[in-house]
Amino acid sequence: MAVFVLSFIPLNKHSQGTPSCAKPCQHRSGPYSRVIVRQRRQLMTPRPSAPQCFPPANSVPFSRTATVWKTLCPFWGEEYQVHLPPTFHSVAFYVMDEDALSRDDVIGKVCLTRDALAAHPKGFSGWAHLTKVDPDEEVQGEIHLRLEVVPGTRARRLRCSVLEARDLAPKDRNGTSDPFVRVRYNGRTQETSIVKKSCYPRWNETFEFELEEGAAEALCVEAWDWDLVSRNDFLGKVVVNVQRLWAAQREEGWFRLQPDQSKSRREEGHVGSLQLEVRLRDETVLPSGCYQPLVQLLCREVKLGTQSPGQLISLIEETTSTEYRQEVATTLLKLFLGQGLAKDFLDLLFQLELSRTSEANTLFRSNSLASKSMESFLKVAGMRYLHGVLGPIIDSVFEEKKYVELDPSKVEVKDVGCSGLHRPQTEAEVLEQSAQTLRAHLGALLSALSRSVRSCPAVVRATFRQLFRRVRERFPSAQDENVPFIAVTSFLCLRFISPAILAPKLFHLRERHADARTSRTLLLLAKAVQNVGNMDTPASRAKEAWMEPLQPMVRQGVAQLKDFITKLVDIQEKDELDLQRALSLQAPPVKEGPLFIHRTKSKGPLMSSSFKKLHFSLTTEALSFSKTPSSKKSTLIKLANIRAAEKVEEKSFGSSHVMQVIYTDDAGRLQTAYLQCKCVNELNQWLSALRKVCINNTGLLGSYHPGVFRGDKWSCCHQRDKTDLGCDKTRSWVTLQEWNDPLDHDLEAQLIYRHLLGVEAALREKHRQLSVGPEAGRGPTGPGEAPEDPLAELLQVLGDLQEAHRSSPADSPPSEPSRVLELQT
Repeated sequence: MAVFVLSFIPLNKHSQGTPSCAKPCQHRSGPYSRVIVRQRRQLMTPRPSAPQCFPPANSVPFSRTATVWKTLCPFWGEEYQVHLPPTFHSVAFYVMDEDALSRDDVIGKVCLTRDALAAHPKGFSGWAHLTKVDPDEEVQGEIHLRLEVVPGTRARRLRCSVLEARDLAPKDRNGTSDPFVRVRYNGRTQETSIVKKSCYPRWNETFEFELEEGAAEALCVEAWDWDLVSRNDFLGKVVVNVQRLWAAQREEGWFRLQPDQSKSRREEGHVGSLQLEVRLRDETVLPSGCYQPLVQLLCREVKLGTQSPGQLISLIEETTSTEYRQEVATTLLKLFLGQGLAKDFLDLLFQLELSRTSEANTLFRSNSLASKSMESFLKVAGMRYLHGVLGPIIDSVFEEKKYVELDPSKVEVKDVGCSGLHRPQTEAEVLEQSAQTLRAHLGALLSALSRSVRSCPAVVRATFRQLFRRVRERFPSAQDENVPFIAVTSFLCLRFISPAILAPKLFHLRERHADARTSRTLLLLAKAVQNVGNMDTPASRAKEAWMEPLQPMVRQGVAQLKDFITKLVDIQEKDELDLQRALSLQAPPVKEGPLFIHRTKSKGPLMSSSFKKLHFSLTTEALSFSKTPSSKKSTLIKLANIRAAEKVEEKSFGSSHVMQVIYTDDAGRLQTAYLQCKCVNELNQWLSALRKVCINNTGLLGSYHPGVFRGDKWSCCHQRDKTDLGCDKTRSWVTLQEWNDPLDHDLEAQLIYRHLLGVEAALREKHRQLSVGPEAGRGPTGPGEAPEDPLAELLQVLGDLQEAHRSSPADSPPSEPSRVLELQT
């Protein structure tokens, strides 16, 4: 299985004057960015906002940044990691202008081909000019052709059968197209009939042309969208080499529609620039058995802890540069989570960190493997807990939109009072009101945290307890009595809650970034939380004296926080086994949230009003629903019964945010559940989660209908047989990632192997230094010999895996990926 991991960060869009294809910023409009992946066989793009220049696709999820309002120089700073199918051709970044009342406009795009990405092994970083979008180059879909050379009365004839097409770009405002095909050869042109309102048309029409000596060598098949009033829209074309066809006599198959590149390229750099950091990695994942020696060796070292003579985890940290430490920490954590050893792994890192720390005030302040692993652990295990505690406070800040400022040098005096009686608000009044607002938010947060002991996940409580105990053993003196509390708050407050307050969108607390006023409120609230987390030390108070109005609340918060931590880590030794059993029995949701389910009607059209809002929960066992998050859940679909999860055409329900889950009922009959999401990001997240948990299901469908069966025919391809095979192929791969995704043990092991292979030279040098006596410089033992130390065994395992990769036939990726998973967001 070949996996391509694409990491990219859309940082900034720099405008060089008002873009010629973008409107000036108006009320409730702003730019955002979309990333699209093009395949060799099929083009993958999102649903269009402007059909005339940005065609959508019904194929796979894509990534979309938040909208930055009212600016020509937006900053996003959002980071993504997506897995691409082996057949991908290029990656395109579109900068769009979002409008509240009309369709979004395309400002420009940056397109990076696969070869361009491969030319930068360490990643591409810098500014890239946006180019204007040519509608004749924005095509998608495939066409099914049968081409033959047949004998004629006087000369041979070229026969072209136009059978069907799929996933064509919807050019009309109703979310479809009216496609027809134009076939041109040797000066003659023939056309098919027009199929109204379909992106999956079927023609089954045949055309013939005479083949003459010296005639044109190319047959051109063009797909067009017919329009009654305006000019027809180009949908793509296929150019066939007639000489090659003459030799083969017959060809049939699906041909990817190509753009029209006959026109001269427009000059670039007139619509702004986009700053990007993009890195592409090619990973070939071997069968599970190949990674067992590596996984078993690392697990054995974690179980031994500091008693291990080699301490491989310590060596991995020592040989990992700061640049890759977060990536390695996340991968190791996921690997040990899959083995049920996450708590032991973190405990080992705690001990290693404490053994080399002499000053209590520097504990866990560096970007060590322990700090990075704990950050990843809290995001994996504590994200739902964070949403429950922090979510209402963040929502309140966003909804109030109050002006808050404590720094006198930044205060903006404004008018207050009723109409006709305005008076300037004094600086003291602004500062006092701001302090009151922040005290209210901080108090609400601390109260919510104090009440959350029981709702904190058991594995998080156990890990914090172990951390608290290790730090207290290392610094037992009375003058260091606050050090164990600060160790816990350094992760809980400084590396988890405060970052979430500063950037709620990155922690999935909000769908959009905050505006400037809300951002300032969040920043001041995060500073206050940091002061509480630092236990109100003199050093933290001295940094910004203008935070003094919050000191009474901060001191009260320190007492609340210490009481909270005391209760949080109060787990008796006898409860450890019960805790571990509870952890093993827990089946946390992979994805949950409100969705609208279509209520089946026997007659009448399917309308958006027939959707009912329910709370859905997806686990590794079933897709369930309930009226509210806290009410009793009812199973809608057993996970093993799911056969496909796909998007639904916009025209089917008048919405582009509807998905369908195809499953079998108890009698083995295929059924379909239609679920509507509130936005395209949520739709892609649900599709991604459903495909991940069903990746190993038996009986997955190879095709499906992207429309609905309405009346007596399918709305997508107009076929009248309800049991007819689908007109489009299903997608088994996914591109989006959530922190609570199911783990892919083989992929995590492959990523660890790839990292260790990159630092193999440093590991060998370390082994040479550690070797003593007659064995010095010997290195790893040979095949079949018993390893004499863990590092030697690790080097031997790396050698075996390297040989397995060299002999693996996976060097030539398949046309369809068997499994693709994303690492992180």
